[in-house]
Amino acid sequence: MAVLPLVKLGTLALKTACKPIANRLKKEAGYHPKFRNFIISIAQTNHRFTTRIQRRIYGQATDVAIRPLNEEKAVQAAADLLGEFFVFTVAGAAVIFEVQRSSRSEARKEELRRREIQAIKTRSEELGMEIEVLAQKLEELEQLARGRGLAGVLNFRHANAGEDKKSKST
Repeated sequence: MAVLPLVKLGTLALKTACKPIANRLKKEAGYHPKFRNFIISIAQTNHRFTTRIQRRIYGQATDVAIRPLNEEKAVQAAADLLGEFFVFTVAGAAVIFEVQRSSRSEARKEELRRREIQAIKTRSEELGMEIEVLAQKLEELEQLARGRGLAGVLNFRHANAGEDKKSKST
């Protein structure tokens, strides 16, 4: 059970380390030329999409041309989007990991409960069979007792017969 606190601590450390990593990604995103062009295109696409959605929400015309962001704003917006995406991905992965771990733990507990219930049922059946055997033996003893009487069941007659033979021979 010491694994649980370590897993929780590791998840918390990962979430905490995620923010500086995201900030570093934001900072480095604008330096590499191919990557810079890629994130600018992502930022422009995101800008067009969000502007269209906002115009629809506010009931404005959606067929009006949307001005693109300037290059620095696009890099900053894409870097922010990239950083938030990284944080969200790490947090989502941590949640999925926790859910799967919890699910496996619950499945193990359920299997243990199922085995315990099966063991109880098996023991109950065994005890039921023992009760049947004892009931049969008791029935046999009762039949013998009816046939011989109480003295016959307790072997008084046979014990007395042995004493009678000794006394007759003397």
